[in-house]
Amino acid sequence: MGKLHLIKLCVGAESPEDLLAWRAANPSPLGKGLNRHTTRMWPKREDELLDGGSLYWVFRGLVRARQRIVRLDEVIGADGIRRCGIILDAELIRTAPMPKRAFQGWRYLPDADAPRDLDRTRAHEDLPAPLERALADIGVV
Repeated sequence: MGKLHLIKLCVGAESPEDLLAWRAANPSPLGKGLNRHTTRMWPKREDELLDGGSLYWVFRGLVRARQRIVRLDEVIGADGIRRCGIILDAELIRTAPMPKRAFQGWRYLPDADAPRDLDRTRAHEDLPAPLERALADIGVV
């Protein structure tokens, strides 16, 4: 059995740069090296996710980045409901763009289906969104 990841829409961010800017404006209470994303459902396949899994972010219909999952924390909201705090390494790793239709919540993503990481020398190259989507649709990027 290979690594297992999560995939989630990055609501409110148009690009990885937007996510980084939001994180800079809203520092994590967990410290400099970690971020937390809180979600309603707790993953049943926790052990597989914690064995090297990442959270892959979808921006405007394209997977474009990932963050390594460090741990899962219980978070009790003001409403008393138990939620899952996905604790992520702060490093945002750019990936090759991969088209992904909109969906609610998160989904499991087998390692074999995950996009490859971009070479760090290309990680900050931004193509215009329509060109990036067209290239991803034909499998060039």
